[in-house]
Amino acid sequence: MIGVFNYEEREAFVLSTGKTTYAFGVSPEGLLTHFYYGARLEVPEGEYLPFFFASLTEKAANGKGTTVSYKKDSEFVAEDALFEVSGTGKGDFREPMIALEYADGSRTNDFIYKSHEILDTKSEISGLPSALPSGGKELKITLCEREKAAELDIYFNVYEDCDVITRRCVLKNTGNDDIRIIRLLSNQVDFDSADFDLTSFGGNWGREMGKKVTPVRQGTVCIASRCGVSSNRANPFVMLSKEGATEKSGDVFGFNLVYSGDHYESASVSGFNKTRFLQGINPESFEKKIKGGESFEAPESVMSYSAEGFSGLSKSMHAFVRKYIVRGKYKDEPRPILLNSWEAAYFNINEASLLRLAKKAADAGVELFVMDDGWFKGRNDDKTSLGDWTVDTKKLPGGVARLAEKVNDLGLKFGIWVEPEMISEDSDLYRAHPEYAMTVPGRENSPGRNQMLLDLANPEVCEYVKNAMRDVFGTPGVSYVKWDMNRMFADIYCKALPADEQGDVLHRYYLGLYDILKTLMSEFPDILFEGCASGGNRFDLGMLCYFTQIWGSDDTDAIERTKIQKGYSYGYPMSTVTAHVSACPNHQTLRNTPFETRFNIAAFGVLGYELNLCEVSNEEFEEVKKQIEIYKKWREVFFKGEFYRVNDKEWMVVSPDKTKAVAMIWNELCEPNTFYLRLQLAGLDPDKYYHVYNERMKHNIKLFGDLVNQVAPIHVKKDSLLHNTIAKFVKMDGEVEDYILSGRNLMAAGIKLSQGFGGTGYNDKTRLFQDFASRMYFIEAVDPASLQ
Repeated sequence: MIGVFNYEEREAFVLSTGKTTYAFGVSPEGLLTHFYYGARLEVPEGEYLPFFFASLTEKAANGKGTTVSYKKDSEFVAEDALFEVSGTGKGDFREPMIALEYADGSRTNDFIYKSHEILDTKSEISGLPSALPSGGKELKITLCEREKAAELDIYFNVYEDCDVITRRCVLKNTGNDDIRIIRLLSNQVDFDSADFDLTSFGGNWGREMGKKVTPVRQGTVCIASRCGVSSNRANPFVMLSKEGATEKSGDVFGFNLVYSGDHYESASVSGFNKTRFLQGINPESFEKKIKGGESFEAPESVMSYSAEGFSGLSKSMHAFVRKYIVRGKYKDEPRPILLNSWEAAYFNINEASLLRLAKKAADAGVELFVMDDGWFKGRNDDKTSLGDWTVDTKKLPGGVARLAEKVNDLGLKFGIWVEPEMISEDSDLYRAHPEYAMTVPGRENSPGRNQMLLDLANPEVCEYVKNAMRDVFGTPGVSYVKWDMNRMFADIYCKALPADEQGDVLHRYYLGLYDILKTLMSEFPDILFEGCASGGNRFDLGMLCYFTQIWGSDDTDAIERTKIQKGYSYGYPMSTVTAHVSACPNHQTLRNTPFETRFNIAAFGVLGYELNLCEVSNEEFEEVKKQIEIYKKWREVFFKGEFYRVNDKEWMVVSPDKTKAVAMIWNELCEPNTFYLRLQLAGLDPDKYYHVYNERMKHNIKLFGDLVNQVAPIHVKKDSLLHNTIAKFVKMDGEVEDYILSGRNLMAAGIKLSQGFGGTGYNDKTRLFQDFASRMYFIEAVDPASLQ
């Protein structure tokens, strides 16, 4: 809801969602000042309204130390005020949201209120992705520079059902002289305290979304990407929380950016103990000159507040992304279980081997077979052929179409891998069009993964990519595309632009990419598109406006995935994060983890498999079949359910109607002589009764090593033929958990599980919970009347 009020002959604005309020207004100086962001406030009517705004307005009566007055004969000090927009040159010495240079070389920026407008629906952003309309109205605030010919439009949209507010801005040059944009961020929120912690998510390839908490008490804490992508180094989703906030309680603010290039987030504390948060395009890699009559649109920023801790914030962000970011045919459809050929074969593929793999996939219950890298002409390693999107007929004599047909005949959908944004130096495309590569003339190129970027800031190159991908995506039988991007940016330069327009080449690249994606996805609406960038190097809201799901990490190690997927879960729903069961030793860590753990972790994302099913044992193959059967039964819950981080080693997902749920616990390294473990549940209906149970496991006797001799009538040598023969026919029954309890009791007291193994004996009432073990528990509502 958007409310506009008159307070002391000036405009004031109140944006309200179901649980939050965001309020700001015009100061006597004409500046747009921030009042409040937090739990929902009651806005009184009539004679009590002035008291409401007076209580939210900071008072200024005298000068403040060595500060600079905003203007002559004024006690207003910009350095100690809360603003919606901050600039340079008028005494606010904090980091600004906007910095411009005018034709005379001056850099003072003083934007004051001009007007506002309530629009019936959300305005489109030119060339950039953004959240879908909320169905409500949009608030447009227009500010004008006090002395220069420039205007700034700020757009607010309120998503009441998700407790989310979005904000973006458009700078307009209303004069004749050029204006140079030094920085134009998308969002600014000023807070009147200095007791925040900034939580960010970063890492590197193979260890994305590591959670880092930094106290913000003095100075500036900055989170930024400088590598041309939203990056695995620093995801654009961040949280500001009040000191002491927990998973279930405390004030938490979340921010994200609908953008895929270099981004910037900062939280800084002033000398007056006030905190400023900023978010937008990273100014270090952006500079633009706009001529008279031109404008520039900044990407959309997303913000939310929860008084219910990190879990409450995640619920809001998940709901928002599912409903207003993800779009297309597969938005609300549970995704097919796939088998990807990459870790099974890497580049060593051909039609016969792929069909053998697809046949095993079909026998296991897989629904989609994906041919990864290596299918196009000359592509036998990562040094060649990117840009030449014609099939290698030595590997696929009948082309992609014949392979797709044969895969479809097995009852499987068919998918294909592409990396359209790249070009290899050893490629027909580069030999014909070296100018298509993003390189700096006269400088040696700095390659990444032996490849170069195509210059998508050049419209001619964008047309080439569209046409090349039309040929690939139009192949009969293709129903899924994995769109990869395996390097970061260096030597950022567009040969098609003059020298004085090189400052925004990276931004133009993304405008070109977004146009390509919008065009292709409108032309191929029935294809399920998955994004990838060496895993999670470009996992952001901008990409999710086009890709229904994104590969969370190239690291498929189950234990590492608990950290990675947990990191994503703070700001992104698990229905957008793809996760695969892979072989062991794992290809990234060489760690061995139980097969069931690999499945249990991956099932909480969008499930897939990435291993050679032709080479697994019969026992493992039967386990895969059982896993897929379980997942299909519970897929709707995993896909649409509400996700809970119950504790450091337990996740849970609860169906929207709270009639079904799945909980999962896992172990990292065992501690000796530790027997006790409690299953704690969350998100259930306290007044419903639930049946809680596990799938009984059959343990391989080889897990016990030569302890088998404690019960065997004859000596069994470890790993001998006898040992292997016994293991083939003798399995150890695992523990059974079976309870019917109320949701209230399950959430309050939980379930004390069977005693864990501790070296003192084993029977079918013992929970064997070795290194990296896990358990999944299924929860179904039951009719209390049936219990009598």
